Amino acid sequence: MLKDLVLLRGCFRLLFLYDVAEAIDLTKLRQLLGPRGGPVKGVFPRRTPEYVRFEQAPIIEPAEPLSLGGGQRVACSLKYYAFAVVVVQLEIPFEGDWNAVLTQASRWIDAGEIDAHAREIGRRHVENIAATVIRPTQDWLSESYFITNLEQILKPGGEPAKATELLADHPDEIAELVRGESTPLAPTVTHEILETSVSYYPTDLVVVGSTAAVIYDRPEDAAATFQVLEYAKMQLLEFRYYDGLMTKLLSDVYDALEAKRNFFLQRWSLPREAERFNTIRLDVMELTERIDNAIKFVSDVYYARIYREAAARLGVSEYRNLVDEKLRTMGELYDFMVDQFNESRSFVLEVAVAVMALLDVILFAILLAKGG
Repeated sequence: MLKDLVLLRGCFRLLFLYDVAEAIDLTKLRQLLGPRGGPVKGVFPRRTPEYVRFEQAPIIEPAEPLSLGGGQRVACSLKYYAFAVVVVQLEIPFEGDWNAVLTQASRWIDAGEIDAHAREIGRRHVENIAATVIRPTQDWLSESYFITNLEQILKPGGEPAKATELLADHPDEIAELVRGESTPLAPTVTHEILETSVSYYPTDLVVVGSTAAVIYDRPEDAAATFQVLEYAKMQLLEFRYYDGLMTKLLSDVYDALEAKRNFFLQRWSLPREAERFNTIRLDVMELTERIDNAIKFVSDVYYARIYREAAARLGVSEYRNLVDEKLRTMGELYDFMVDQFNESRSFVLEVAVAVMALLDVILFAILLAKGG
């Protein structure tokens, strides 16, 4: 039994993700950062196949420690994705019993000033790498995620706790950490949170929620799980961005169609408008496909399952479906705009033929009158 546990060691990882531009040139970024930064590599342990890797690994850069209230300083780093997502990560170590860890977690997960500090760090570093940023945006779309990494949980005899023991003896505490709550949850909610827990060895555990996660594992093995959760959160952020972009694009298409509906001659500009809108649609389709395939989990059941659980909890599929639906609608509108132009062109050609025939009749009549 683990009711007598007195020592938990680990760290809180606070992830702040920002969509800062259309893209980041990682090749130029590596050259710009030099020895200060490098690509993320070697994060998948546990005999993971070599093909379970990034298609284009993000670049990680250590940053200056962040000073918090009371003189506390926490480690900070940044990660740059080719999709122009910048991740500011803070690491806050902890040690104590369950009550102490829950109290600290509640403090950090609700600390609004931390977000402000992280955003400022992100802006400062993005300004430093401006030469590698393609079409930057001013209003950054953002996401955040809170991870409690329980690196060590010792039983009174010094033996590491097992995952089954944690789930049996401390379900409420784990559920509170996953939900970011400081008070006990209803039994049905706790059961729902814990039913999708994942373990690889008897002494590790991953429980994923929509705003936070709990990882019980050694730091060197937990690194891969951190990366999978960050990847799922990055997907959510990008699909949210493209959902907003497609919503605006559809609004522009409807406005263009409304403006040209009652003005016949203006329909001749429809092909140009349609081509512009369709180019954006095709770009979004390509980018969303690249995001889908940024990491491949072929045949790796463990990390693939963690990703599926994270994507389901975060709502990645829902936003992906929204983007797909709007892409289909955009494709249908493109066909409609082309059809409208073709109808107008056919009508003009028919009118031209009729006018030419009428002119022939008039000319023939004139010739007959002169001949008479």
